[in-house]
Amino acid sequence: MINGIIVIDKAAGMTSGDVVYHLRRLLHQRKIGHAGTLDPEVTGVLPVAVGQATKLIDLMHERPKAYQGSGMFGLATDSYDLEGKTTAEAKLAKPFSQEEIQEGMNSFLGEITQVPPIYSAVKVNGKRLYEYAREGIEVKRPERQVTISKYELVGEPTFDQASGRENFDYEITCSKGTYVRSLVNDLGEKLGVPAVMTKLRRTASSGFDLSQAVTLEELADHLDQLDQYVQPIDAFFQDYPSYDINDSEWKQIQNGAWISLPINASKVALRYNKKVKAIYRAKGKKFCPDLMLLSNE
Repeated sequence: MINGIIVIDKAAGMTSGDVVYHLRRLLHQRKIGHAGTLDPEVTGVLPVAVGQATKLIDLMHERPKAYQGSGMFGLATDSYDLEGKTTAEAKLAKPFSQEEIQEGMNSFLGEITQVPPIYSAVKVNGKRLYEYAREGIEVKRPERQVTISKYELVGEPTFDQASGRENFDYEITCSKGTYVRSLVNDLGEKLGVPAVMTKLRRTASSGFDLSQAVTLEELADHLDQLDQYVQPIDAFFQDYPSYDINDSEWKQIQNGAWISLPINASKVALRYNKKVKAIYRAKGKKFCPDLMLLSNE
């Protein structure tokens, strides 16, 4: 039985659900779930929790995500990427400078209100937005608050004089729930031209990055070395203050007891036999259970 997180480098053309399906068959385990949906054409980091690690999924969603992508000025679509129908075209008379693009990107830093694209999985009245879109039904899209901590131009944009279109690369770090496609579309609106996302790759999520990622194909070819691809549950809590508990305290924790700890923190990872067994949070002068993990070792 595997208990840990496998960081998958998702290929284009697969849904996040497809990845979970393949892993269940590959590992012969049912208790598997992903943290943070990636659109089919988006590649990169998809953390997948296996076994007891599925208890971490809600926490995994809370951590920032990072992306590398490409966009284009001169074209806009209803899905905000190249999969959608063209809604606007404009031939640029001259390209935007790096400074102009970066200034536009800077206007989105911090907490912003974002409207998801109509082709997205956000639900309205129990139905996903893309279902309304396919049926040609107009619906008010819900606004959401997201935080953008990085939106930077990478390298020099390229301009095609014949088509009047300008391509650019960018890096983004953002909170959960952010639609990067919307950020590219909105950048175009800020600069007064149509814009569309042309490529996207997630480089980090849930505290893990591409350096720890493996493709499904690589994993299938190296099942005899599976341990090297499984991030232990403890890895997720490496930034938490930790406290090693004794036998007596472990018995109390197994029963969900509140305990006193000689530590000043809002949350603490409790370790026993060199493994994180529970996350406790401060409550008054004591600590109480916040998340119970492996309790039988």
